[in-house]
Amino acid sequence: MSKRQHVVNNPAPGWSPAGAAFTAFLMRVFPLNDRLSAAGEAIAAAGGQTLARWLVLEQIQDQPAIVADIARAIGHARQGVQRLADLLAESGAAAYETNPRHRRASLLRITPEGIASLRAIQSAQRAWADRMGRELGAAELTRAAKLMGAAERVVAGDLPNLT
Repeated sequence: MSKRQHVVNNPAPGWSPAGAAFTAFLMRVFPLNDRLSAAGEAIAAAGGQTLARWLVLEQIQDQPAIVADIARAIGHARQGVQRLADLLAESGAAAYETNPRHRRASLLRITPEGIASLRAIQSAQRAWADRMGRELGAAELTRAAKLMGAAERVVAGDLPNLT
């Protein structure tokens, strides 16, 4: 038994059952996140993109947006999204256009090349999601999604209390 499994299965004395259960939950979430990121990178490669660039293209597929709004929507730092936007523009998958509402904050719009790339990614993701969904079951995934949403809200609400 690995040390990590031992900690989860036999929490330190004084842990409540709820605290031990939350720790066990975390020990499943962290490796799952790593594997989902790896899967996302493989899926994004179907359209010649990375996972991060895919996320940006998803945000502008229906309408152009400023980098700050894209960053907020995907939960990344504006500076990082600016770098991704610049790379997408350099590659021809996106382009900047004048923003009539703000002189300095250009809009990023998807190009026909970006749409083709995004459609290839979305097709690959749809096939993968269908396989995973069949294996895990829709009802189980619905329950898991509710739990993950609740966990995200509780953790986000507690963040100031960690210091």
